Formats: sequence, structure tokens, C-alpha cells
Amino acid sequence: MKLTRKLVLAKAKASDLDSVKKLNCWGCSVSDISIFSQIPNVEVLTLSVNSISSLSPLAGCHSLGELYLRRNSIQSLAELCHLRSLPRLKVLWLAENPCCGAEPAKYRLTVLRCLPRLQKLDNQVVTEEEISLALTHGGRHNHAPWHGPGPADHQWDGRRGHRERTLVNYNMEETNKIREQLGMKPLARDKFASLTSPGTKEAKLPFKREELHIVYTVRPEQTPDDTGRYSDADDAMQTEKTTDMQH
Repeated sequence: MKLTRKLVLAKAKASDLDSVKKLNCWGCSVSDISIFSQIPNVEVLTLSVNSISSLSPLAGCHSLGELYLRRNSIQSLAELCHLRSLPRLKVLWLAENPCCGAEPAKYRLTVLRCLPRLQKLDNQVVTEEEISLALTHGGRHNHAPWHGPGPADHQWDGRRGHRERTLVNYNMEETNKIREQLGMKPLARDKFASLTSPGTKEAKLPFKREELHIVYTVRPEQTPDDTGRYSDADDAMQTEKTTDMQH
């Protein structure tokens, strides 16, 4: 179903789209959210329990600070590239989407690599240690999903190894730029795990192997935070009510 102007105004109790600050469309069977290209001032957005697969319409919502997308149809973490231009985004709930995969720790690091300014992911506080680990070991998704023929993301210049060195340098520069913006110390070249010689089979990690384990849990019961802000706690409450009705 397409999210329409009429439904948005009714849900937000607003007179026009520019005045919409908070919107709750939990469980509305929505799949098309293109209307958000016309809602630039939204700050808190709940779209959980829908059928959304693309996040591109949210790229222009520069005031967005909290985004709840639990239980949708997002297939690839590359969709998060559409959110990289949102400087105020601090809270994201993405759990229970196909893109989360079967490896919670890897998923979490990949999300934080793409969106290092997040303060809370899936209702779990993001630590500085996680950010540091994500910037060096999280999966890269610099480009949005692409489904047609065209040039490759990186052109091969015919000299084996040159392309790899170029990408490694870019990774390091990008990582340290983000760390600087977050008030963190830049990594030294010998600490950057991606810098390995062509003959090296495994990167030398700046920490012990066992320290890679990250405990990741999503509790079914959620309660509103102390600030009383609009949050995904409404999702948990409505999920419980829906379950009661179904059973």
C-alpha cells in the first residue's frame, strides 16, 4: 500500500506536510513511502511492522533523529546508504528485517560502519568501543542497491594490486575522518587492520581474537524511556495487543 498525503496528515494530526514532526505508521501495511520526499521536517518516524523495502525516500529528511523500521522487508544493508546524509539520526531500530542476517555481531558492526553517529541501534546503546571496531572491521556499503547494467563501482587499471592499495588508503582516510568528527583519536597506519601485504593471509588485529565476541540481544518487552519521548516502545505494546488478538 502507498502511504498517502491524506493518511500522513490524519496520523500526524497536521494541516500540511511541512509541519509533520512525528509520525506513527506502525502496522499499516505500507510498502511505498515515496511521500517522505515531501516531508523534510519529520523528526521521529515509526514505520515498524510494514512491507517497506527501499529507504531512498528518506534521504532528504535531514531533521530525522529517530527511525523505527523493525519487521519490514529490507533485503540489503546497502539501503542504509540512503541514511548517511541524515546528520541528526541518532536512533535506529532495524531488527527483524531480512538484511539483518544470521550473524548479529557482523550485522551490528556493518550498520555502525555505515552510520557511525548512531547512539542507539535496535534499542541497545552504542559504545565507543563498538564504533572503533566497526570503523576498522565492519562491512562496507558505500553504494545504494543497484539493479541495472552499467559501469562497475571501481575501474580496473590492469595493474594487479594497484586497485587494492587505492581502496585501502581510501578506507583508512575515511575511517580517520569519521573518528575525528566523533572526537576519537585517528588510527595509526600499523593499527589499521585492512593494511596487509599481498602475501599476508590474515590481518593483524589490534586486539585479541576472543574480544571480537559481542553480546547482542533484543528483549521482547520494551518500556518508554525516562524522557517520555516518542519511541518504539509503542511497537512492543502494539505487538503484544496484536498477539493477544490473534491467539
